[in-house]
Amino acid sequence: MIGVSPKLACPNCDTLYHIPELPLKSRALCQRCDTVLATSREHAIPQVIALALTALILMIVICFFPFLSLKVASGSNQASIFDAVIAFSGQALFPVAVFMATLIIILPIARFLLLIYTLGPLALKAKPLPNAIRMFRISEELRPWCMIEIFVVGLAVSMVKLVGLAQISFGPAFWAVIILVPLSLWKDSMISRWSIWEALERE
Repeated sequence: MIGVSPKLACPNCDTLYHIPELPLKSRALCQRCDTVLATSREHAIPQVIALALTALILMIVICFFPFLSLKVASGSNQASIFDAVIAFSGQALFPVAVFMATLIIILPIARFLLLIYTLGPLALKAKPLPNAIRMFRISEELRPWCMIEIFVVGLAVSMVKLVGLAQISFGPAFWAVIILVPLSLWKDSMISRWSIWEALERE
């Protein structure tokens, strides 16, 4: 990826730096707190796009394919996350359904789409699409609110309580979530945000 802006503030301690264009496979660290300020990876943007597309496919599996199957005595039941949202959509629990759908489904999908919208033209060495800077800013603001990781923690707690009450089997959506969490972390680690800001502003 290309070099970062000459003036760069550490996001952790606010120390200002003048950083030249970084050579490939290198990174700039804050001398005060060792925070990574910028990285330079070859073919990073196409890799981020590929990971975002993979994440979108996994989100489709997570939403509509069976997540867990429960078997108690002679009865059994299976449901997807979409089914769970619908189940909570009764009048009393409607806010819970909206909250769950927003944090687990809508915001992650929106962020993946915004990243593809922003980085796609950069990967093709083309001019950014309209409002690309705003779209990338929104994707960064959505990052703390995409709570797939929190959902996995809550799922683990629920499974511990259910394992003694019913026979549990995992569906395709469960394994998609297990893959999605490290894949999302990997994708975020590949993004050199200052390099992207500089490329968008220059264009």
